[in-house]
Amino acid sequence: MSRALLRSVLELRTPVTRLPPSFLLPFRPAAIAAPAARFLHQTAQQVEPTSQSDAAAAATLLKASSPPKATITTTTTPEAPAVVPSAPSPISQQVKELLPVLAAQPGHYTTIHIHGKPYLVTEGDTVKLPFKMPGVAPGDVLRLNRASVIGSRDLTLQGAPYVDERLFECRAVVMGTESEPMRVMIKKKRRCRKKKHVFSKHKYTVLRINQLKINDVLNL
Repeated sequence: MSRALLRSVLELRTPVTRLPPSFLLPFRPAAIAAPAARFLHQTAQQVEPTSQSDAAAAATLLKASSPPKATITTTTTPEAPAVVPSAPSPISQQVKELLPVLAAQPGHYTTIHIHGKPYLVTEGDTVKLPFKMPGVAPGDVLRLNRASVIGSRDLTLQGAPYVDERLFECRAVVMGTESEPMRVMIKKKRRCRKKKHVFSKHKYTVLRINQLKINDVLNL
């Protein structure tokens, strides 16, 4: 009997259980095994009793090893002293002697300073300021207390930088506000046909000096 025939007879007698291909088998997800629970057993800490000397030594070691504590220091700032108005400077004896002579002479003049600009005026002059003074209206009376020079035909009193305001009185009346004609300025760049017209019309305040008097030395 040939080997092939014998093999076929044996296969027929003993049935062999064969599984179908893997792609025909039903899909069954593998069971995920839950991790085993862990139990932690805590045991109470056993501290052996120590003597008083050992406890004192441990306390000193802890104090030595611990860093020094930061100390907070509070500084109190001294209060600023109250501002006391200073007394006016005394007038020199030479000014007291020559001031009556200056007051007796006619035709006084003075150089007053308004916003840092000097103006040489006498009583009755009209001053046209090159700006519009803010906060004034026509009819207001202004006292001009900054003067660098006060004089007459023979005597001149010069301040350093200003004359003491107790020695004289100079008052001015606000006459009103004037405006100049409209000015047109043409601004142009080279090789450019574009031109720009700038319009400006400044306003000025006009004052009139109505009083210029030298005070008496006895009233100072």
